Amino acid sequence: MEKKTIQYDVVIIGGGAAGLTAGIYCGRAKLKTLIIEKTLVGGLATYTNEIENYPGFPEGATGLGLMDLFHKQAKKFGVEFKLTDVRSVSLEGDVKKVETFRNIFEAKAVIIGSGGKPRLTGAKNEELYLYDKGISFCATCDAAANTGKTVMVIGSGDAAIEEGMFLTKFADKVIVSVMHENGKMDCNEIAKAQALANPKMEFMWNTVVDSFEGEERLSTVVLKNVKTEEKIPVTVDSCFLFIGYLPNTEIFQGMLDMNRGGYLITNERMETNIPGVYAVGDVRDKFLKQVATAVGDGAVAGYGAEKYLSECEIFEQQIMNEGNPSLVYIYNAVDAHSRELLSVFKEFEQNHSGMRVSCIDTYKSDGLAKRLGVQNGPCAVWIKDCKIQEKIDGDITKERIESICK
Repeated sequence: MEKKTIQYDVVIIGGGAAGLTAGIYCGRAKLKTLIIEKTLVGGLATYTNEIENYPGFPEGATGLGLMDLFHKQAKKFGVEFKLTDVRSVSLEGDVKKVETFRNIFEAKAVIIGSGGKPRLTGAKNEELYLYDKGISFCATCDAAANTGKTVMVIGSGDAAIEEGMFLTKFADKVIVSVMHENGKMDCNEIAKAQALANPKMEFMWNTVVDSFEGEERLSTVVLKNVKTEEKIPVTVDSCFLFIGYLPNTEIFQGMLDMNRGGYLITNERMETNIPGVYAVGDVRDKFLKQVATAVGDGAVAGYGAEKYLSECEIFEQQIMNEGNPSLVYIYNAVDAHSRELLSVFKEFEQNHSGMRVSCIDTYKSDGLAKRLGVQNGPCAVWIKDCKIQEKIDGDITKERIESICK
């Protein structure tokens, strides 16, 4: 089957909170934008019963309800949606390609918000109680709903123990299943000492989950002692799994920089190591994974993508000047000396009416400077036949400009 090729300004992979926010920013900027989501628009947040820490909702909101508002807002700005899986990507070069089963989508900018998935135990019946049916992966999201209840935490790493201690602020009892010997945990020693001293925390050593039981909602976690193989049923109201998280980055292996866990590495602008490619939300190596931080990531990337596309147009049409001679002055408006040199270039432009002179201020964005290989200003760049012929760094004078522009 021959695949149909469709062009967009921006393609966003993943329709969670980060991807939807990026889409809102891109759509509002009048960019032709596509969001590709393989399962449910809204991502993992849609499985959260109640979100009480997202600003602007003093009474709280359901994850599904909040993501539905995001979805409607993105569609209001003309963002298109495709519910399908991304098979492969080609991200190098000016035109990026995102391939699905039926189509190849081309775009100058790609925003990756493919999220991730919590690592599961693999125990019997686990799939029956995921998310809003008793098994949770976020204490910050679901702790308040367990006020006065008994909950279980699976795992003994930093996340498991720290989240478990957070749960004790709400739950009456937090039972922690640890697969190691009595007193041994995977977390840091400070967290371990605090947890062992917490009267609300109870530890079940040498145990792993054998099965999850209950009617419509989880009511019992059956643990198995790894030494004796004894089955131990424990009555709980909820169970929190903190045994790791797997980012959905398999198709980006070898293309984008990742850490050891497979999370994408970006700068504060959400830029990856490939120009025009951004990463947002849970797929990114970051300190806190929440809807609020995902929204921030999406806003930055959406704004960045709009600026990137604008700079692409300026670069191709103005700076490269369709192969005609072009003189570019890279400067920073904050620097007094750089500002003073502007008059030199204005005078040069007046005396050479047939030559295009462009003055690029790097104060707000250094994207165009990077494209020209300029790290610091002031710098003059002489371009002819769409190629950089010569550069002047630092000591820029009328005479030096005249000498290179031949």
